[in-house]
Amino acid sequence: MEVVIADEYTLAELAADAIERLLRTEASPVLGLATGSSPLRIYDELTTRHENEGLSFARAQAFMLDEYVGIADEHPQRYRNVIDAEIATRVDFAEGAVHGPEGSADDLAAASADYERKIAEAGGIDLQILGIGSDGHIAFNEPGSSLASRTRVKSLTHQTRLDNARFFDGDVEQVPKLCLTQGLGTIMEAKHLVLVATGGNKAEAVHQMVEGPISAMWPATVLQMHPHVTVMLDDAAASRLQLGDYYRHAYENKPEWQSL
Repeated sequence: MEVVIADEYTLAELAADAIERLLRTEASPVLGLATGSSPLRIYDELTTRHENEGLSFARAQAFMLDEYVGIADEHPQRYRNVIDAEIATRVDFAEGAVHGPEGSADDLAAASADYERKIAEAGGIDLQILGIGSDGHIAFNEPGSSLASRTRVKSLTHQTRLDNARFFDGDVEQVPKLCLTQGLGTIMEAKHLVLVATGGNKAEAVHQMVEGPISAMWPATVLQMHPHVTVMLDDAAASRLQLGDYYRHAYENKPEWQSL
């Protein structure tokens, strides 16, 4: 696990660099897209490179991490609409290249299995963008989730619904109680995981993820078992790390040829 501690703008540029390398070098790149506030600067940077430098997404496919259940298709906080607004319609993805779990499906178990199949048929995800919740969840894998879980229906915790109420006019009762989410086992099959966390409210979750024991109580700790994870933090999110100075030293002295 590589830990990079920098300001938000530098983190966005570094993450965009990794995505750009993938888009320019792979014949059929597959991206994993995340919602939330953490990836927004990355999406802005990628859009700028698309508009100003000709960075193309035309050969790429993309898969979303999760989707609310029981939310209207036209609702602005439906994650498919959020991803469309934040990145998909701002660049040149081919029609039908961006996929999401079908939270409005009549048979959610079948929709979950179908989503797993689509990811496999695409050849798996090359680079997955991740955020982390204040309770250590990634995607919507809440505390207590199986570390080997696959795409499935999950109940959202009250804490997650409180955290997301800011997107629903501050009203937690408007936040759906169920979701479809990629499982931890699904996420762990991506070739490269890039997790971005900013702000002091993420500091304890980041500390547990990077330096704590692997436990379903802090689902993100499963990332310690992945062979290629980049954790990108601002100073506030990194403030609880016991080895923060070491992570800074290691990144500052990494070989020039070694990319993220």
